[in-house]
Amino acid sequence: MVLSWIITLYTLWQMVEMHEAVPGKRFDRYHELGQHAFGEKLGLWLVVPQQLMVEVGVNIVYMVTGGKSLKKIHDILRPDQPMRLSYFTVIFGSVHFFLSHLPNFNSITVISLAAALMSISYSTIAWAASLHKGISPEVVYLPRASTSTGRVFEFLSALGDVAFAFAGHNVVLEIQATIPSTPEKPSKKPMWKGVVIAYIVVALCYFPVAFVGYYIFGTRSRTIFYLAPKTGLAYHCGQHVCRHPCHWQLPALTMVLGVSFPFFGGLLSFFGGFAFAPTSYYLPCIMWLAIHKPKRFSLSWFANWTCIVLGILLMVLAPIGALRQIILQAKGYKFFS
Repeated sequence: MVLSWIITLYTLWQMVEMHEAVPGKRFDRYHELGQHAFGEKLGLWLVVPQQLMVEVGVNIVYMVTGGKSLKKIHDILRPDQPMRLSYFTVIFGSVHFFLSHLPNFNSITVISLAAALMSISYSTIAWAASLHKGISPEVVYLPRASTSTGRVFEFLSALGDVAFAFAGHNVVLEIQATIPSTPEKPSKKPMWKGVVIAYIVVALCYFPVAFVGYYIFGTRSRTIFYLAPKTGLAYHCGQHVCRHPCHWQLPALTMVLGVSFPFFGGLLSFFGGFAFAPTSYYLPCIMWLAIHKPKRFSLSWFANWTCIVLGILLMVLAPIGALRQIILQAKGYKFFS
């Protein structure tokens, strides 16, 4: 997790630096930077499909997460009246039909602020309350799987979970485009300060929850802690809208898919590896090598090639473990149940 945090912070720094790689010109979209690095046609085909996979993937995962969080609230308040998960996913998804028509980033300022505050709040509540409770008597730290093959697949699936956690690269250039820039005061300086602050906040949210959760609950922590954001509706709404203002088609599609395949863990890992790894781990490095052309065997050259190799391995291996997990979860599942 720490290595992933460092790598993605490094590649995010590269994206911020490349925003104005050409003096007097700003690359306000990920695909525009890709076209500058790889050519008009190739850059478009390399970047846009990856962006779309991130868009669809993150929204499906948040639809499932939002639905399960709402269901958890209902089950706590009204345990005598069970309701299907699909109903709560539709309720959660319906909010996004409104949010998806908001015109720009400025229009979601309040939602983004609420999302940030709620993320910090529910994460702190989760790990602090767990730490106060103490280690569970039935805690187990051994792998869940009883076979070597199962343990390998679970490890691969976990890699995708980690990749999903640190990935804001898909919109960083769009955000930087909203910052005024002059030769004397380039946008990269305030943008980088904002990135560092954001990554510190992310670390404060994720690391304590992951490490304390595992310390207290062992291998049960994943089942317990994915429900930690049951008070974080605004967080999920903000994440959904922050990608792009879109029409109703994307919320509708992702809501239907979320209702049809509510396999939170498997989806998280699959999209983390298959969609997030390219845009966060190695595409920025390839662009950096193509644009800046660092000297062979220099520190920059080694750093970028290391990130590229790790990112490609992550993209290939994580979905393998995730697909196995989805298949196991789907064995006894009935559609729209």
